Amino acid sequence: MKLITLFSSNWHPLLSSVGTHSMLVIISVGLGIIIAVPLGILLTRKSGAAPIVLAAASMVQTIPGLVMLGFALVLLGIGRKPALATLTVYSILPILQNTYTGISEVPFAYTDAAKGIGMTPMQVLFKVELPLAVAPIISGIRTSAVYIVSWATLAGMIGAGGLGDWIWTGLATYNTDYILLGAIPSALLALLFSASIALLERLLKPRGLRRMS
Repeated sequence: MKLITLFSSNWHPLLSSVGTHSMLVIISVGLGIIIAVPLGILLTRKSGAAPIVLAAASMVQTIPGLVMLGFALVLLGIGRKPALATLTVYSILPILQNTYTGISEVPFAYTDAAKGIGMTPMQVLFKVELPLAVAPIISGIRTSAVYIVSWATLAGMIGAGGLGDWIWTGLATYNTDYILLGAIPSALLALLFSASIALLERLLKPRGLRRMS
């Protein structure tokens, strides 16, 4: 009962924080997709560079989020710009790995047959490789989105807004109510993003593969 009262008395500012948090996730993951999917495709064509690029991306991923935010804060100032830059960097690796793996694991017989009937390299990519790799690619996007929902709570430390504001205020004032107001919606938002992207994966998967799964 106390929890219901807590949320009902703070619903308006909380809704605004959820909107800001969602915006941070959507923009950063969207930018991650724009960077990682073409790069993953390129790495399948330049297999010699793939281990180096993937290792570099993995190395960046091991840097603590607070350290990355600190670098971004120095370079871009306070607010949403450094938060988006940091979150975008963290969103890249799962999408990049899954794009590279998904396309690399498309059976050679399929691409060879496509070339044999006269398809151009671009047609092979868009009509054969990407449709067959759509499940792992979207799985990477899903992992990235859920991961970024949690990391976006750090954005409150540098004035970017979102649900992190409630959590950090609660920690600073030893107020568990504020912590709950940030933590519970963050968990629900992660579940919502995960379920929505899983549905998108189901819709985009080719019919033949859908029947097989």
